[in-house]
Amino acid sequence: MGNFALAHNRIRILVLLIAVAMLLFGVRLVQVQAIQAGDYRMRAVNEMENTRSLPAPRGEITDINGVAFARSVVATSIVVDQTQITNPSRVANFVAPILGLSVSEVITSISGKRKWNMVYQNAKPALWQKLTAALSTYNAQFPGMSPERIIGFYPERGYVREYPSGSLIASLVGFVNHDGKGATGLESSMNSVISGVDGRYSYANGYGAEIPGSQSEISPAQTGTSIRLTIDRDIQWVASKAISDAVKASGAISGTVIVMDPKTGEILAHATAPTFDPNNTSKVSLIAMRNPSVQDVYEPGSTGKVMTVAAAIEEKKITLNSVFTIPYALKRSNKVFHDHEKHATERLTTSGVLAVSSNTGAIQIGELLSHEKLYNYLSKFGVGSKTGSGLPGESRGKLLKVADWSGTTAPTVAFGQGYSLTAMQATSIFATIANNGVRVSPTVIAGTSDSSGNFTPAVGRTSQRVVSAETAQTMRLMMESVVSASGTAPSAAIAGYRVAGKTGTAMRIDDTCGCYRGYTASFIGFAPADKPAYVISVTIQDPKGMHWGGALGGPVFKEVMSFVLQSRHIAPTGSKIVPVALNERELQKQLVVKKVIYAKTND
Repeated sequence: MGNFALAHNRIRILVLLIAVAMLLFGVRLVQVQAIQAGDYRMRAVNEMENTRSLPAPRGEITDINGVAFARSVVATSIVVDQTQITNPSRVANFVAPILGLSVSEVITSISGKRKWNMVYQNAKPALWQKLTAALSTYNAQFPGMSPERIIGFYPERGYVREYPSGSLIASLVGFVNHDGKGATGLESSMNSVISGVDGRYSYANGYGAEIPGSQSEISPAQTGTSIRLTIDRDIQWVASKAISDAVKASGAISGTVIVMDPKTGEILAHATAPTFDPNNTSKVSLIAMRNPSVQDVYEPGSTGKVMTVAAAIEEKKITLNSVFTIPYALKRSNKVFHDHEKHATERLTTSGVLAVSSNTGAIQIGELLSHEKLYNYLSKFGVGSKTGSGLPGESRGKLLKVADWSGTTAPTVAFGQGYSLTAMQATSIFATIANNGVRVSPTVIAGTSDSSGNFTPAVGRTSQRVVSAETAQTMRLMMESVVSASGTAPSAAIAGYRVAGKTGTAMRIDDTCGCYRGYTASFIGFAPADKPAYVISVTIQDPKGMHWGGALGGPVFKEVMSFVLQSRHIAPTGSKIVPVALNERELQKQLVVKKVIYAKTND
C-alpha cells in the first residue's frame, strides 16, 4: 500500500505540473494572439517584408458653399529598379516619348545600380496606364525572360494639390511645395490641420523591387481636415475682375478689394492684383506670392480722418454741424500743411470737412483732442495691432507712441498720415462704424470638416466697443455726403441705395528710397448707409497719372457692392437721405427752414 500511495502522489504531482504548464501556455498564447498580435505583426513585417509610407490626402479648402479652391487628387509616381534595366539607351528611347520627357532625362534616372529611383513624380494615373499598356505590347514580341524585354518600372501611389480656381484667390489660399507641405497662405498657416496622417503598407520584395499585388495595408492613411472659408466664389470673381481691370487701367503696381460683413467679421471676398497661378509657381517671384491685404502697409490718408472725427464726436468736442474756418494752408510747428487743391478760405461744417476731405479741417478737429486721446482712439480702432484674422504674415502696421511724437506728428496723424496700416485693418475700421461702433475681428474661416464630413463651425469672433452707437450713426450720416454730388466720390453712388464711405489719397512711402513717392488711392464704404449690410474697401497702390481715391476706387466699389447687394438680396431700405449741411451757408438755410416748420407746427 505504501508503494501504491507514493505512486499515486507522484501521478497527482505530474498531472498538476502538466495543468500548470498548459495554463501558462494558454496565457502566453492569449498574450501573443490577442495582446501582442499587432506588435509581432510589425516585427514580422519589418523582418520579412519591406514597408513604405502610404501618403494621406490633404483636406480641401472650399468657399462658403463647398466649392473647392484647393483639393488633393490621386497621382502615380513612376519609379525604376535600375538593376533590371539591361540597355538604358534603348529603354530611354522607347519610354521618353510616352512620359513626355527627354531621352537624356530618362537615361539619367534609369542608369545605375539603385534598387529604387524616381523617374516621373506625381504623374496622372492615366500616364502610368499608358506606359504599362505600351510596355505590354512591346514585351509581347519577346518570349520568356528575353533580355530584350523592358522591365523594372513600378508605380507608387500619391497625391498632388490642385487649385481648380487658378489665380482667383491665390494670395489667400497659397500653395504647397513639391514635398506636399504648405508654402504660403492658408496652405502654410493651417498646414498642421490640413495635412492628413500618412499610413503604411507592406510589400513583398522581389529582387529589390515591389512586387505588384503584394501590397498589404498596415495602417490606413487619414485624410486631413477640410477648411470651409467665408469667401463666396461668385463675389470673389467679381471683385477680382474689378480690381484687376482698375490696376491695369491706372498703371498701378497692385490693388486689393475686401468685402466684409461688419456684424460677423466674415470676409466674403479677398481679391488682389496682380496675382499668380498656384498650379504653376516655378516662375513666380516671392513678392507676387505675398498677401498684400495683411502684409503690405501704407499710410491711409483721408480714410484715416474718419477716426479723428469719430473720436472728437465721441468726446463731445464737436457735432456734425460744428463750423470751422478752413484755409488752404495751415502752419504747424516748422511745417506748412495744405489741402489737395488750392481754394479760398471757407467756412465748413464737420460734415463738409469730411465730404471734401480737407486736411486743414482735420488738423483743427484733431487739435480738440489731447495727443493721448487721439492715440488711444486710433489704437481702439485697431491701428498698431493685428486684426485677429489669423492670416499668415499679418503686420501690425505702425503707430508711434505719444512720447515719440514730434511737433508735426499730431497734425499729420489727424489727416491720416504719419502712421501705417494694412488693407484689412482699414476695412475693419469702417466695419466698426458700420456696426454701430463695435469692432469685430475679421475672419476668413467659417469652420472645418473632418474626413467623415462632420462640420464644426469656427469659434465666435472677439468684439470691442470703440465708439457709441450714436457716434457711429452720426458718422454714417456725414459719410453719405462723400458720395453725393458735392463729395469726393460721387462715382461710388448706387441708384436706389443709400451709400456711405470715405476716399483716401495718401502720399506713398517708397521703400527703395525711404521717401514719399507716388500715391495710395483708396475708397472704403458700406451700404445701405442707414442699415449697413456689407463693407467694401478698395486700395490701389502707386497709380500713374490720375491718383484720386474717389476717381479710382469709387467705380470699383460701385461695381462690387452692386453685385453683393443683388446676390445677397439686400433690398433698399426705402428711407430717405437725411440732408447735412456742408458749409455755414447751408447750415443757416437749414436753421431757417426748421424755424418755419416749428412755427407752423405751433400755430
